[in-house]
Amino acid sequence: MPPAPFKVLIVAPSWVGDMVMAQSLFIALKTLRPDAIIDVLTLASTAPLLKRMPEVNQAIAMPISHGVFGLKMRLKIGRSLRVSKYNQAIVLPNSWKSALIPWFAKIPIRTGWKGEARYGLLNDLRVLDKTSLPLMVQRFVSLAYSAKKAHVAHSYPFPKMIAKQVAFNLPSLQTKQKRLILCPGAEFGPAKQWPASSYAEVAEPLLVQGWQVLILGSQADNETGVALVNAISADRQSDVYNLCGKTQLEDAIDILATADAVISNDSGLMHITAALQRPLVAIYGPTSPNFTPPLSNKAQLVQLEVECGPCFQRTCPERHHKCMKEISGPMVLPLIEKITSQ
Repeated sequence: MPPAPFKVLIVAPSWVGDMVMAQSLFIALKTLRPDAIIDVLTLASTAPLLKRMPEVNQAIAMPISHGVFGLKMRLKIGRSLRVSKYNQAIVLPNSWKSALIPWFAKIPIRTGWKGEARYGLLNDLRVLDKTSLPLMVQRFVSLAYSAKKAHVAHSYPFPKMIAKQVAFNLPSLQTKQKRLILCPGAEFGPAKQWPASSYAEVAEPLLVQGWQVLILGSQADNETGVALVNAISADRQSDVYNLCGKTQLEDAIDILATADAVISNDSGLMHITAALQRPLVAIYGPTSPNFTPPLSNKAQLVQLEVECGPCFQRTCPERHHKCMKEISGPMVLPLIEKITSQ
């Protein structure tokens, strides 16, 4: 009788970009143990990403909103998972509450980084050396290894998401025009957003060359999408499509996979583009690519050195937003030619 497979429960991060980077951990686990069965406990908002990660066996819905404690619900979920007989849980968020479900589920090995006094809840508790592991992806991947090898993840596999044929009903997606996709939103806050007028500065000359432009984002980004369209010459707007709020996350994945080039703020869509290995220009302002870079060899990064940054704030504390506003369209346009000629 063959031995039972090694079953791992991953408690996933809440943000789209972080979930994309977590795929590097899943790949590392499957490399170390090809027989591993990986289930991921996740919020509904990020669950669609897991359908495009072949390493994942199943997504387990977490019916608790981000930031909600929900002790009774966590106890109920934990107890329901006992029958699955997981060998190990890996907890990616650093919060105390995120370690409760594996403890309630009585999973024998509960792995994670030290944070918020999680002694007992986690019995394979790692102490993070931020200097040794400066990148978030390195910290995720290191948890695939035993405690004695916790700092081995200086190298790591890139995420590699699988796209499907676009099901979204938009006739323009069937054209043979080159496609520039713009991702001007950022869930983190307005400080991470490159101005709509700057996106338009890049889009306009490409439209003149016969490109098509799609704008992707959530419903919250629709106002930015409208402003971007309005910043483009009226005679060019017929080749510009504002899809903000009109697509589901699965649609966005598949549409991004069709791009000839993508320009994005530091956002979840940026990380998805990188995981699809599409040509990408990533615009950084108050955050740092030294912590969460796009994991791709087809990405070009843009960031200005300013005296106040990177500040990692949701809104500009200096109220000038210099780190983003001083990045001009003409600075970015040559990078489009560079990434599309590679």
